[in-house]
Amino acid sequence: MFMLLESIRSALESIRAHGFRSLLTSLGIIIGVTSVIAVVSIVQGLSYTINAQFAGLGGNSLTVRSYTPFKKQLQGRFAKLRDSDLQLISQRIDGISHITPILYTQSGRRGAISYRSQTSFSQVIGIGPSYLEVNGVYPEQGRFFTADDDARRRLVCAVGVDVLDNLEIPDDPIGTFFRVGNEWCKIIGVIEKRGELLGFSQDDYVLLPYGTAKRIMGASRGLDIQIQLLVDDMNRQDEVKDRIRRILRKAHGLKSGEPDDFKVQTAEQLTESFNKVIDTITAVSIGIVGISLLVGGIGIMNIMLVSVTERTREIGILKALGATRQDILLQFLIEALALTMIGGLVGVAIGYGLGALVAAMLPGFPPAHVPLWAVMLSFGFCGAVGVIFGIVPAAKAAQLNPIDALRYE
Repeated sequence: MFMLLESIRSALESIRAHGFRSLLTSLGIIIGVTSVIAVVSIVQGLSYTINAQFAGLGGNSLTVRSYTPFKKQLQGRFAKLRDSDLQLISQRIDGISHITPILYTQSGRRGAISYRSQTSFSQVIGIGPSYLEVNGVYPEQGRFFTADDDARRRLVCAVGVDVLDNLEIPDDPIGTFFRVGNEWCKIIGVIEKRGELLGFSQDDYVLLPYGTAKRIMGASRGLDIQIQLLVDDMNRQDEVKDRIRRILRKAHGLKSGEPDDFKVQTAEQLTESFNKVIDTITAVSIGIVGISLLVGGIGIMNIMLVSVTERTREIGILKALGATRQDILLQFLIEALALTMIGGLVGVAIGYGLGALVAAMLPGFPPAHVPLWAVMLSFGFCGAVGVIFGIVPAAKAAQLNPIDALRYE
């Protein structure tokens, strides 16, 4: 233990005595670790926020949407989900609750809204009364519309808080009328604020009863809806998905071997799809840092070989005083390891600061987040580089003949 502590002290003293050279030696390590921590902190901050958004859907939620392969899109043939599909699922599938249609009333998903002299564009969405339970959002002012509002196609709506700001609607908006397309709608509720994501507002939307949205669009237009629902028993989620798939395939007249013209996805699957992209970006970042650490490791090995040559007489004196080959090997190996670990520590600090700065400068971007595994992986890489590239100089120092070392000029 004494020899280990003495080797650590000697290594740190050598690094301090040649501070500028040690900094240049560790520069490759610092740059590599800084790069990976900065990228990972930004990517993981985004991942953490997006996953929290998906978690708001609930683990037992299912989303059914139409799906058209690109080849068929080029042919002008688009699959659609209709009211009949919604009725089939709600009537023939057991074990589900809070089913709601989702209808975007414009093909571009943004429609004109106006109040007095102010005009803006917002998402205008037709939904069922169960939308709030499925998506876990609730009004902070007023109320949400009811099944009766939907059945009677009343011109009422609930809005996100940004709609109020964009149209300069008064502070007490409940009961205010504003124009949605060519219709006047009454505000009966304001949905709680969710903030921005990647610079895009999550509060710029108008929610209409589903029946009202169809009334605004007109019966002559072919509607394509999405369907969201909650499964009562999480253990039966796969069973419910399979039953929905069989019923919709039969309803759409799909033959055996034909691909589905719809997708049934869980919140977990949406999260997994997003995480695959994040994992790919992270893997590329780790590859980049691997190359940087390799270059940095070669630099450390070169400097340590120079250090062995410079300290040949010192090694001879140590051996003459009784130091063994293992003692010399340990001293130089710890010095190489200390260089990489100090470089790693500096790189982590700079990388996190750089990631936080970039995230703060991007409007609406989530704050940077550095997971513990990224820090541990960085230090693990640094330790491995220190051992691998420090072993050759350390072995050369340990094998020096003490007599020749003492006579070295």
